Amino acid sequence: MQAAFNTPETHNLVVCTLCSCYPWTVLGLPPVWYKSPPYRSRAVSNPRGVLAEFGLELAVDKKIRVWDSTAELRYLVIPERPAGTENLTREQLADLVTRDSMIGTGLAKARA
Repeated sequence: MQAAFNTPETHNLVVCTLCSCYPWTVLGLPPVWYKSPPYRSRAVSNPRGVLAEFGLELAVDKKIRVWDSTAELRYLVIPERPAGTENLTREQLADLVTRDSMIGTGLAKARA
């Protein structure tokens, strides 16, 4: 498994274009849409549009990098740290991370 770190300049998105390779041992069962052919093809050809459909509007100058998982190598996104979380514990930070943020179709939750 390889980690892809989101940064202020780059957002990472994971897809498996051939089937539906997914790190289910870490994230649980994949969502139905992850296996769908439209997601798998459009995530590569129009990642910004796919993310917008998930409600994730990124700045136009933010680069989107798409990672294509395989049976041998799966990717996991490490989401960008939300603002105002500098004093949170590791456990508190973990509570902000979601399945979608680790696929790249979402961001880590904002601090409540």
